[in-house]
Amino acid sequence: MNLGLAGKVVLVTGASGDIGRAVAAAFVGEGARVVAGWHRNEDAARGIRGVAMTVRIDQRDPGSIRAAAEEVARTAGDVAVLVANAVAWPSWDPETWDSLTDGFAANAVGTLSLVEAVLPGMRAAGWGRIVLISSDVVDQPMPAGLAYPAAKGALETAARVLAAREARHGILTNVVRPGFTLTDRALTTPGFGQEVVDAEAARTPTGRICTPTDVASAVLYLGSAANGHINAETLSVAGGRHLTR
Repeated sequence: MNLGLAGKVVLVTGASGDIGRAVAAAFVGEGARVVAGWHRNEDAARGIRGVAMTVRIDQRDPGSIRAAAEEVARTAGDVAVLVANAVAWPSWDPETWDSLTDGFAANAVGTLSLVEAVLPGMRAAGWGRIVLISSDVVDQPMPAGLAYPAAKGALETAARVLAAREARHGILTNVVRPGFTLTDRALTTPGFGQEVVDAEAARTPTGRICTPTDVASAVLYLGSAANGHINAETLSVAGGRHLTR
């Protein structure tokens, strides 16, 4: 299948994490000009073989978002595909009001600010794909956190608004919602680890949990020209885990 991505500029935010690296590598494999967005770990983003450039994006800082969008357009060209994967992870301590608003701003407002920054180029080209990365905490909220699931829920709603508003410009907007995913963070964060991974796998119909490659495959299709008419959809990549809840 020809995904029609050769030469297209693809911006993947959060490319220093496991899912972001897998997504970026998938687009590189299809001949896209991939821009790897990072916030704290530039080396991880630079380590993705075949990326055209890296760019620092602080989603808490509107100036950083604007500067990054301008740098990408100036250096690589207008963004044709945006994969909004960057995340500000919630604190596992009780949330204060300041931490709640900060977390929501980074995960929702910052992401949508970046979307708005790249939309003019997509509209001018008459073609674009936006894939927002959500989480199954929208349906299964974490008792310890409020900002993170609230922000992801807001992104899913915003995706439907964008889908309705931008389709006439040839821009399709969709959401990929990973389930519990096998990443380094899942194995090392206190309260998770291998025991939780094994328990989640046992409760999943496929007998395993999601991997970064699973997420990347879904994102790749929705973000490609092969997707000609899927718009305003949320695709769960969780192996049917919701069936056993």
